[in-house]
Amino acid sequence: MPKARKHRTRLQQYGQGTPALVAIVPRKKDWRLLWSEHWYRVPVRTAPEGLEQVKWLAFYQTKAFGDEKWAVNYYAEVAGISRARRIELLPDEPNNARAQDLYYRVEVGELLRLNPPIPSRRWRRIVFIPTTLEKLLQAREINDLYCTSPIEDRLYGAMSHSGLAAERQFFVREQGEGYMLDLALLCRDGSIDVECDGEKYHTGPEKALVDRMRDNALTLAGWRILRFSGKEILSEPDRCLKTVRHLVEKLGGLEDPLQGAGV
Repeated sequence: MPKARKHRTRLQQYGQGTPALVAIVPRKKDWRLLWSEHWYRVPVRTAPEGLEQVKWLAFYQTKAFGDEKWAVNYYAEVAGISRARRIELLPDEPNNARAQDLYYRVEVGELLRLNPPIPSRRWRRIVFIPTTLEKLLQAREINDLYCTSPIEDRLYGAMSHSGLAAERQFFVREQGEGYMLDLALLCRDGSIDVECDGEKYHTGPEKALVDRMRDNALTLAGWRILRFSGKEILSEPDRCLKTVRHLVEKLGGLEDPLQGAGV
């Protein structure tokens, strides 16, 4: 059955909003367990919210995997989820520091190949990406997988359509603190953080203080910051896009992305 037809069949069967999750596979040993025993482990203490509702699991492979590195090449249907200690899952690693930690054991069915795969354009920190089956089957690159707010989706789509390749949910560490940027544009003469401020998370004096402290730390580290409200993005997307483009041009244009996202 042709790829497009298979994808349409799965979307019709499971629905467009079916929860999916992209997870990292850093070791060849973990990959062998996926192929031979059909399970993947997730630490309970760092598990993404909603894991138990996930119906499909996809796998981001790192630099250990040769030609398949730095991309999502395979996905599988979730068959069940249970809990066990790491030592029970990997009895041949009794001295691991996390041997007694609790893990989810996610049982999966047959590994299905994505053709084409979903590559990452540059080095970035990837652990879990909550997404949907629809996005997984239609994504052209890693940034297309993210499920965030409607206003961020709207601005990201407009930027992509106009040739501004932004990195979504881009993690950086500055001044000893970690920050997740809504949309990052890495330019030749600097970098831009574009924030999409919805009313729910960016209204009120306390939230304004948090935003200001965050912006100050990033500014000291050399980031340029642009903030757009949900109202601006929805009612004046062209003006928002024009502002972003002018700053990108001022900073020498976008730099060439690295080949892949090594871990």
